[in-house]
Amino acid sequence: MVTLVENSLDLETYLGLRASVGWKLLKKSQAQKALDNSLFTLTAYIDGKPVGMGRIVGDGAVICYVQDLVVRPEYQMHGVGRVIMERLIEFVTAIKEKDTEMMMCLMCAKGREHFYEKFGFIGRPTEDLGPGMIQYIRY
Repeated sequence: MVTLVENSLDLETYLGLRASVGWKLLKKSQAQKALDNSLFTLTAYIDGKPVGMGRIVGDGAVICYVQDLVVRPEYQMHGVGRVIMERLIEFVTAIKEKDTEMMMCLMCAKGREHFYEKFGFIGRPTEDLGPGMIQYIRY
């Protein structure tokens, strides 16, 4: 059974979960700042072991991003990601101001589009929306 714990994602768990799926290494100071500036974090546990996490960033009024959604490979395809995503969507829905619309965006790993489409996300470009774009700022 998956247990979700909100807003308690610690640095070592965050870095460990990122590493488990082969994401880029971050400096500890950079990772801590990212956690500190998150609107919402979620850690998924099975039998007391952290097996997944989600993180929302944004302004909390007009736009929120699913910045991180990670499930350890050995726990993928067991509903952990679904439980995390459902709670992330609930969070954003709950903070949305009445009678407004909030954009909830994400950039997913190649080949993972189908997972997010199940939650109502659409790929870009569309007839009305241009492609998503990115730039890496390096020092």
